[in-house]
Amino acid sequence: MATEQWFSGLGPGITPPALEDLEPGAQPCGNPSWATPPGRPEDPPATEAEGAQVQVAEAATLDAGPAVAAPTRLTLDAMFSPITEQLRYLLKKADDFQSYLLYSRDQVQKEQLARAMPTFLRMCEPYFLYLEAAARSTPPIHGALQEMVRKGLLDISQQLTLCLEQLVLMYASFGFVELEETDPLSISSFFCGRFSINPFQEVSIFRYCAPAAYTASRQPRYLYKKMRWNLETTPKPSSQGQHARVDYYFLCYRDTWEDTGQSPATSCPQIQKLWSIGRWVPLGPEDDDLYSWVSCPQPPGDYQQLLTIGFEEPSHVLATDLLLQVLAGQAGPARGC
Repeated sequence: MATEQWFSGLGPGITPPALEDLEPGAQPCGNPSWATPPGRPEDPPATEAEGAQVQVAEAATLDAGPAVAAPTRLTLDAMFSPITEQLRYLLKKADDFQSYLLYSRDQVQKEQLARAMPTFLRMCEPYFLYLEAAARSTPPIHGALQEMVRKGLLDISQQLTLCLEQLVLMYASFGFVELEETDPLSISSFFCGRFSINPFQEVSIFRYCAPAAYTASRQPRYLYKKMRWNLETTPKPSSQGQHARVDYYFLCYRDTWEDTGQSPATSCPQIQKLWSIGRWVPLGPEDDDLYSWVSCPQPPGDYQQLLTIGFEEPSHVLATDLLLQVLAGQAGPARGC
């Protein structure tokens, strides 16, 4: 198409993402070892993705003695090379989405890419699964290198999360994507990992692209959520009459200036949002029958605040670390975070 020729002339390496690469079921990598995906585009110039690998390797060199510095660096280089290759592939795809939105005049192609957005987010799910499970699942799988490996994997997870959030927000600003949570076709949140904290409990991580009201009825007032964690608990084999359950935890902020009735223009920006982690407390329907649930437009819920963080939003990595501290406290001193 003429439009695509005009777009490709903007510079080397700037091409619209191939829609056939985003068919349902397509994965960015064909095996669990996260080897370089087939048909991966040419690598862009050095990016922050390479920096994560370098930082991890440098940390190993500084922390280890001269006798073990070189072997440690080689071990981490070998471990992180396929992981950062995969990251470059996904970041390149996201960059293609953004570039084509900004520079193409082909409206039809833009709309096609917007429809492909959920598939691209699903494409990233196996990678998030690997990063979070390898970094957080217990018991640790990397021995003495666990803390350095953990930091490197979570830095990569954080970078990809922010990239996808920016991508969805950009398409939403052009009107191609809806962010309203009550719209079943919207992209209000996306999945960014799952890990186990013991043999019977798993945590799934979801990030909201934009702050969303805690409930559709906007109750509790002035409360907005930015992350959700699903804590899935499977009964132990010895448990009788117990069923699997899911508890929901949220990273939220409360608009303190709304509480006081002050205008945000006259209040200090640093104290407008008070961040916390809390648990969803269901309030109904009271009747445990299907009709009650069907006739209920939005199940009401309360917010049980468990941890006050402060006036600065934590990264999704730090927020998950804090949630684990909360869960460890609820479980008692038997297990550390």
